[in-house]
Amino acid sequence: MARIAGVNIPTNKRVVISLRYIYGIGPKNAEQICEQVGIPAERRVNQLTDDEVGKLREVIDRDYRVEGDLRREVAMNIKRLMDMACYRGLRHRRGLPVRGQRTHTNARTRKGKAVAIAGKKKVTK
Repeated sequence: MARIAGVNIPTNKRVVISLRYIYGIGPKNAEQICEQVGIPAERRVNQLTDDEVGKLREVIDRDYRVEGDLRREVAMNIKRLMDMACYRGLRHRRGLPVRGQRTHTNARTRKGKAVAIAGKKKVTK
């Protein structure tokens, strides 16, 4: 099992797919990394040599911000918005959608589970 940027990447998958398990590396970056190192697209992680794994590690550490550093940067950006008390920061603070989505209905993933409100009971005659 190869360990790159503090993440154990799956061994039986192709390298391009396995690199996506690292936070901050998506499809495009994974392809670019493989191109830089010179690994063919169909190569699997368990077929890599130690030298190739070292090159992958080196390229990712040198050229990409991933895992802990990236998570820290994103958290600091959100904290900065909240400290400024700008609109986006207030939405983050309240746990509401930040990018203009409607909240009258939907937005359940941001707002959490729906809370029932005690309403007027139906009067039977």
